[in-house]
Amino acid sequence: MTKKTIILIGFILLKFILQYVLISPEYDLQRDEYLHLDQAHHLAWGYLSVPPVTSWISYIIFSLGNGVFWVRFFPALFGAVTLLIVWKSIEVLKGNLYALVLGASCIVFSSLLRINMLYQPNSLDVLCWTGFYYTMIQYFSTEKPKWLFISAIVFALGFLNKYNILFLLIGLLPALLLSSQRKVFTEKKLYLALITGLLLILPNILWQYNNHFPIVHHMKELSATQLVNVDRTGFLKEQVLFFIGSFFVIIAALYALLFYKPFARFKFFFASLIFTLVIFMYFKAKAYYAVGLYPVYIAFGAVFLSQILQAGWKRYLKPVFIIIPLLFFILMYNLSFPNKSPEYFIKNPEKYKKLGMLRWEDGKDHDLPQDFADMLGWKELARKTDSVYALMPNKKETLVLCDNYGQAGAINYYSKKGIKAVSFNADYVNWFDLNIQYKNLIRIKNHEENSTEFKETSPYFQTATIAGEITNKYAREYKTTIFVFTKAKININKRIEAEIKEEKNYIKE
Repeated sequence: MTKKTIILIGFILLKFILQYVLISPEYDLQRDEYLHLDQAHHLAWGYLSVPPVTSWISYIIFSLGNGVFWVRFFPALFGAVTLLIVWKSIEVLKGNLYALVLGASCIVFSSLLRINMLYQPNSLDVLCWTGFYYTMIQYFSTEKPKWLFISAIVFALGFLNKYNILFLLIGLLPALLLSSQRKVFTEKKLYLALITGLLLILPNILWQYNNHFPIVHHMKELSATQLVNVDRTGFLKEQVLFFIGSFFVIIAALYALLFYKPFARFKFFFASLIFTLVIFMYFKAKAYYAVGLYPVYIAFGAVFLSQILQAGWKRYLKPVFIIIPLLFFILMYNLSFPNKSPEYFIKNPEKYKKLGMLRWEDGKDHDLPQDFADMLGWKELARKTDSVYALMPNKKETLVLCDNYGQAGAINYYSKKGIKAVSFNADYVNWFDLNIQYKNLIRIKNHEENSTEFKETSPYFQTATIAGEITNKYAREYKTTIFVFTKAKININKRIEAEIKEEKNYIKE
């Protein structure tokens, strides 16, 4: 085993260890993770929330026991493979051992630690962006057509994971057309590769077509409720923060892409970065959508710096560039991860507020970062719902209906009673089992809307009670209430069918 291999393995092991120790045990999984895990039980070529790849990974997690260890493992794995691809990119660019260590340090001690913390499509998205750029480096280094086909496969995987990778293509195409590498468009194999990629993503496109393109509705809703609060200046500021420890390495990469002769064939990467960021800003995208852009530029920057820091006084700067990411990680450790108790955030809000970490998607500041507040209260909700469900006279005829996908997913994940909670929210609208004639209802209501639940629902049942609520005041779901309605006076199923139809018609708009 070579020295390089030992160092690489060391970085990969460090990456895995960090991902497991950066989350305090007092936090549950995060809201989105429960929905993604539930998709394992409803495999399809598409979903209202995400493309299908997440469900495939969820099925593997379920097959492995569905434990938190495996939920944490896969985003950590995708982060480790991203590290590996950056390492390989540096090797293709003829980087030495210093370049490899610098590149690996910049990747390990970055905001990817935060992204790879949660089981969401974002980790694989960053990996696919990095992998696609790697295939571009390989193709324009070797001009072997096989890399065009590999790039098509990587793009297809990225597309089936998160449509965000389309921005990569939209930014890359004009950059190539304006460069000397436009000759790639005369390569016949390119179009065969495009057909290959199209065939791979076709099942998902057909699913979108057959379901009236819910992605369009999803983007409209996202734009109206979340992206409207996105500030373009803030977007650019956050780009710097994502790889703040690697800032000078990325700047070095941009300089090298313009002026360093060995990188002349890759000059289009400079324009691609500019085009992609402009497109993201035009659409008022969330800042983290662009994270996948940067790992490949770290590879370019690391190789360039390894060459210019070899002689004279400059060689003393070598350890400095490696230490900088580590120093920023030490600062991040105390700010960016759920490794502190909720009480700590409440007592020390100033530094979090300054960094905008307390700002949620509603544009307002709250006590905890949104992702952290979304990791509290779920076990409590599932435990209390289980307790209520255990007392129901006809469990099979009892519907557990939630206000949002986080509630439904958390109950299904933690339930010891085999509950299959549903919601009219997100993909759960397609997962109702209407073959059962329901007579009882356990209703999980957001605290903002629970004041009218009794008045609206109790007339349709013989009995109605409040069975409990989430008492963790730090949870985003604080005061979410559990209502119990038994012995229906009407046909519940018909009411459900009507609401499902109404929701699906809304999605079609």
